[in-house]
Amino acid sequence: MNTAYDLNRNVHRITLYNTIAADQQHRSMRPRLYLHLDMNCFYAQVEQVSYGLFGMPVIVGGWRKEDGTPRGIVATSSYEARKLGIKTAMSAFEATQICPYILFMQVHYEKYQAISRDIRAILERYAPDVEGYSMDEFFLDITFMLKRPRGETEAMAMRLKNEVYGSTGLLCSVGVSYSKTYAKLASDLHKPNGLTCIFDEEQARERLYGLPLKEVWGIGSRRYAKLQSRGLQTIGDAIDRGKGVFADLFGAYFGKMLYETVAGQDRARVMDTTLHTPKEVSYMHTFSDWTDDPVAVEGEITKAVSQLCYRMRGYRRKAVKFAGYIRFQDVDWKGISFVFNTPGYTNLDDYVQQACLHTAMPLLHKFLREGHKIRGIGLHTIELTEGNQTDLFFREDEKIAGLYQAIDHINNRFGLDTILPAAKQHDVKGHTHFFDRNS
Repeated sequence: MNTAYDLNRNVHRITLYNTIAADQQHRSMRPRLYLHLDMNCFYAQVEQVSYGLFGMPVIVGGWRKEDGTPRGIVATSSYEARKLGIKTAMSAFEATQICPYILFMQVHYEKYQAISRDIRAILERYAPDVEGYSMDEFFLDITFMLKRPRGETEAMAMRLKNEVYGSTGLLCSVGVSYSKTYAKLASDLHKPNGLTCIFDEEQARERLYGLPLKEVWGIGSRRYAKLQSRGLQTIGDAIDRGKGVFADLFGAYFGKMLYETVAGQDRARVMDTTLHTPKEVSYMHTFSDWTDDPVAVEGEITKAVSQLCYRMRGYRRKAVKFAGYIRFQDVDWKGISFVFNTPGYTNLDDYVQQACLHTAMPLLHKFLREGHKIRGIGLHTIELTEGNQTDLFFREDEKIAGLYQAIDHINNRFGLDTILPAAKQHDVKGHTHFFDRNS
């Protein structure tokens, strides 16, 4: 992978199943100890520090039109706002109904990224293996502390918290436990500014077993509903019943891994995620406001293609099959999905954009004629392959490939928006490109 590529820009990782996948676990069964650090309401807290807004309800992501009408979606909110009932992904309008004097701040990615790098530099002085799970979450392998008195581990974790606060002015919560999953769960128990250490099964039974299974990595709403149908509500319920239920519901292989995650039996590695190549690259953007302007939506599709192809080039991967999604603003219609193919395996904007627009624009015009408003778009690869994949009947134009190599070099050095395709100047106006994400 070319480390010059900024593959984390606008990336909001959801779950990579780092504690589940077999190839991401230690082979040995030796006991281990993990520390998870979570920066509390990171974006909102950074803005509070930057502008002296502590104590004020702040949301990041929403904005107001010139007439004062709130638009956009809440990317994150401060604890003061959360106490009022304002939640992530809530519309800015809903937020103002709850709190008319809410403060709107815009996402400042470069600022957050710089602070995240400073935090990581601190953590790397505490442990040799540090994983940046996302911009505001980190895992440390602190197995070297296992034979030390537990009080020393707690003191070390507190020193780490204090150093992060002293350096950045930001509060964080820390969890320590014998599994990566349980360390993450522990850090959530006492937010904000919490510290929870769970060293053994007895402490886990007391503090974690009562948590709903949906709190565990890999268990979304559908899997949780299946487990509930078998009478399993909590982590403790699952451990009492054993792995058989998981194998019945999710298959022998995945069910076993998922059960081990729930039971704190995973042996996950703390990984250098810069070396992780995803199975899929995706982009999703919810517009600040709905639109019926096909030119603006075409510009947004161009942005999506550009992000997808940039990341594929960074990962040295290509694709031939892609999928897209056009989201409607209507009550009855959620949106439409579509699939398109390029002439061959590629990671160059020209080929992907031509194929995408050929499929998407007729659909877009059809739905606009029917009176639908467009609220967002999404794109993702269906299958990635090695960048040296060749086709019998297709070969990328060397001049086009060289052009994008030069563009990437300039953008990586001077900023990702230094050189932009002309079509990217047409977009849906607003301030909420914060749901761009890559899986």
